[in-house]
Amino acid sequence: MPTDATGKVTAARLSRDAYLYVRQSTMSQVLHNAESTARQYDLRGRAVALGWPAGRVHVIDVDQGRSGASATDREGFQHLVAEVSLGRAGIVLGLECSRLARNSADWHRLLEISALNDTLICDEDGLYDPCAVNDRMLLGMKGQISEFELHTLRQRMQGGLLAKAARGDLAMRLPVGLVYDSAGAVVLDPDAEVRAAVDHLHSAFRAAGSAIAVVKTFRAEGLHFPARHLSGPRAGELYWVPLRHDRVLEVLHNPRYSGAYCYGRKRHRTNAGGVVRTTLKPREEWTVLIPDAHPGYVGFAEFETNQAILTSNATARGEDRRAGPPREGVALLQGLAVCGVCGKRMTVRYHHRRDGSPVPDYVCQREGIATATPPCQTICGSGIDAAVADLVATAVSPLAIEASLAVAEELTQRAAEADRIRAVHVERARHAADAARRRYLAVDPTNRLVADALEADWNGKLRDLAESEEDYRRGQGHNGVLTAEQQTRIRALSTDFPALFHDPATSMRERKRLIRHLINDVTLIKAGEHITAHVRFAGGQTDTINVPRPLRAWETHTTPPETLTIIDELLAEHTHDEAVAILNARGLTGGWRTPFTVASLTALCKAHGIPALRERLRAQGMLTVEETARQLGVSTDTVATWRRQGLLTARRVDGRRSHLYHPGQGRPPLHHKTEAADRRADGLLSANQLAAQLGVSSSTVTRWHRLGLITAVPVEHHGVLYPDGQRRPTPAQIIAAGRPLAYRHQQLITGGQLATACTSPVPRSTSGTGSVSSKRSPRTIAAGTSTAPTSSPPTRPRSPPPGRPPARQPQRQGRENVRPARQDTTNASGGTHHRQGRQPEHQQGVQYEGHSFVTRS
Repeated sequence: MPTDATGKVTAARLSRDAYLYVRQSTMSQVLHNAESTARQYDLRGRAVALGWPAGRVHVIDVDQGRSGASATDREGFQHLVAEVSLGRAGIVLGLECSRLARNSADWHRLLEISALNDTLICDEDGLYDPCAVNDRMLLGMKGQISEFELHTLRQRMQGGLLAKAARGDLAMRLPVGLVYDSAGAVVLDPDAEVRAAVDHLHSAFRAAGSAIAVVKTFRAEGLHFPARHLSGPRAGELYWVPLRHDRVLEVLHNPRYSGAYCYGRKRHRTNAGGVVRTTLKPREEWTVLIPDAHPGYVGFAEFETNQAILTSNATARGEDRRAGPPREGVALLQGLAVCGVCGKRMTVRYHHRRDGSPVPDYVCQREGIATATPPCQTICGSGIDAAVADLVATAVSPLAIEASLAVAEELTQRAAEADRIRAVHVERARHAADAARRRYLAVDPTNRLVADALEADWNGKLRDLAESEEDYRRGQGHNGVLTAEQQTRIRALSTDFPALFHDPATSMRERKRLIRHLINDVTLIKAGEHITAHVRFAGGQTDTINVPRPLRAWETHTTPPETLTIIDELLAEHTHDEAVAILNARGLTGGWRTPFTVASLTALCKAHGIPALRERLRAQGMLTVEETARQLGVSTDTVATWRRQGLLTARRVDGRRSHLYHPGQGRPPLHHKTEAADRRADGLLSANQLAAQLGVSSSTVTRWHRLGLITAVPVEHHGVLYPDGQRRPTPAQIIAAGRPLAYRHQQLITGGQLATACTSPVPRSTSGTGSVSSKRSPRTIAAGTSTAPTSSPPTRPRSPPPGRPPARQPQRQGRENVRPARQDTTNASGGTHHRQGRQPEHQQGVQYEGHSFVTRS
């Protein structure tokens, strides 16, 4: 090794640490190329020889087994660059520059940082200063050579792989279901259960034509799909998992299951973050494809057919996508409808009726989306679907027997195949349980550590066996094998294809599959009140059908013209409420098939311009009550009164008792106006006349009439009239009539009467008490005792209101202050007036319903 360190190893650089970077590209090199590893560690002696103490020489070897093509996942290299950036490294040592980096970007980044921080680079050939131009150029050339060397090695190995793959001899990882035999040839898996599962997947796709339908089939039959561990301690071991959609696509897209050898199907790219992205190449970019290179589960021709089906099912691919897989929706022409205006495929939308049932709509909106214009056509599919179904059922009826028998045979075969798979699974579980039992019985019982592990394994296998047997028994109950009754039913339906197609047990998916075997596409054109459908059958035959345009929502809820005519005739002589009663009696309904109401009939007439009875009578010249009142020079109330008395003629025009009056009517004759005098001559008075006669108000007269204190005579148009000569009721009669019926004939007094009695003087008795009998509910009425005399001035008595008798003033003794008491007087109508007075102090006591209150004299 040259000793050109003179002038490069300075005191400033020796004051910092030395870093030795050790790396091997693979773990195999680490284990087997020990000499190279030892040579790298020996560079510590070079650092010591250059003057760095051994304790300050740091070895970074955490990147063992990692490639130098990138620094993304190399923690040791990143740590080294960080130490150099922080100015802690005086020298960086490596066996050769390829150990540090095989990427020019990483290598030159390290050189730039080392030059900025005055750090030396040392390898097996010499010592270099990145700040020196010649050393920098030499280091750059070494980095380029190292990167080119990596490319050369990769090309050399890749060329050998491609040559071997072109012959079909390159061994690759096989998918589950294929294995290598002892001679290195690809054969089907000897495990019968694995083969049955793979066969069942392809047969299910062959029957359904959809990957998701295969997943549903496995789930419905309770089947699992095999898989193998790819790495770890259990690498290559078989296990079973529920089938997933992505796993179905992986199996169907893999040509190895068709017996074809392929290489270069995938492209691997590494992004800036070091993450590897894998994508599938198109068929024309595959490196090697050799059909029929080894045994397979399906033929290569069927593999090509499956790829075409999967491509057509991918509804998101391409602008003019073809018919996707049959779905569960009720749109029979899903994927088959073609716009007759622009020639593009029509998509399906759904709207729902009031009962919740979906109705398909075929919409041509691709051009509208692209150009922000309205869709070409929007066609309701309810009528066109039924017409196409009838056409197909009529056209293919001679083939009904063969189609039905094929369906029955397919169902039987699928049920038998699923049953065989479950039986093989049970047999495998039983074999595993027997093997675990033999291992447990062969172990020495005294070796409990081994015996316990074998016993636990045996118990686990027994549980797996029990679960497999339970799945087998459960599957036999729903294995799809046709019973005698079902076979008889199929034979009966086989002679009637329309019944088979319209059978409620036939799902929409199956109906669409039948349609697609017979029809290529249906071109739809909406013109006026009809929809034209040009049906193109698979054999090239075409047919054209015309169906009426389905009614729109507002059209289905439109009242029939016949009903509108009847309504117009009824409103010529009847009001709205009368017309509603007649329509409902005849059983006629509106557009929503509900009975008529006044509000709904009014809205319907307004929408269709049908005039009401008021408008018709006004057009004939009839007058309103206001116009009639102005014409006669009276008030509207007087006009209404004359109409009720039959003095004016009118017609009712609505349910609110509004009327229109015939024109040309005059004021009633004089003898009709003197009707009040005639009634007076007959001895009948109105409420106002009797009130004036008795000196009370008319409301008091009405109240006395309700209490039965005066009599009245009912009279037409006037309610009641009162006979003349009736006397005014006494207060006692009024009070008794106003009491509840149960207390009307008992000797009771009111609270006002009691208060009046309390304010009158009561003579002193020998016992000092007086009593007033009462039958009211017991309660105590206490009169407050007097207080001590005060010097407050006497209160001026208030004058009573006009028409009310003056209240009796209480006698005062001295200047004692007493509490005011209520004094009641009875008015002429039986009511009671209350006023505040003063409690007399000379009363000794009053008995009221068994209780007494005492006042001080």
